[in-house]
Amino acid sequence: MTFKEIANKLTGFSIPIFGVSWTPAQLEINVAKKVILFLEDKRVLYVVYELESPQHCITSVIQIREFLTTQMFDLGDKSELAHILRAMRSVCRKFLDSVQGQYYFDKGRGRIDHNLGMGGELHFYNAMGELRATIGILIAKIIVMHGLNFEGDLINIIPFEIPDN
Repeated sequence: MTFKEIANKLTGFSIPIFGVSWTPAQLEINVAKKVILFLEDKRVLYVVYELESPQHCITSVIQIREFLTTQMFDLGDKSELAHILRAMRSVCRKFLDSVQGQYYFDKGRGRIDHNLGMGGELHFYNAMGELRATIGILIAKIIVMHGLNFEGDLINIIPFEIPDN
């Protein structure tokens, strides 16, 4: 999908459109491309919930957070992309805070308990849903603001308007 197709399908929030009201620096475009490319390979953001294990999801979200931090080193404090990456890191921290609490962590074994029970699974899936929804909005902003074309499974978490039939 081209960024214009994505921009036309988005609703509910305002994004400066590449080439219309704002032109990003080449450095920002390069960082934006690296971020999207990295996130495309993170299953925690788009694979069916039942195929994910809590421990792998947590590890993946930690990797996402660390990668976003390294990408911010090249951006200035006033960079709009840096603000979006900070928001993504914040969402990652919120997910980790939610699922790494005592509800999931087996202190005796020092790892995540895979036998969460129904309440634990619902809590975990809810945290994943919130992570995906928020990251999806932020990815949409990055794509549209930086004029990036985009394909892949990650597109499933971008909040498109569904046309009425």
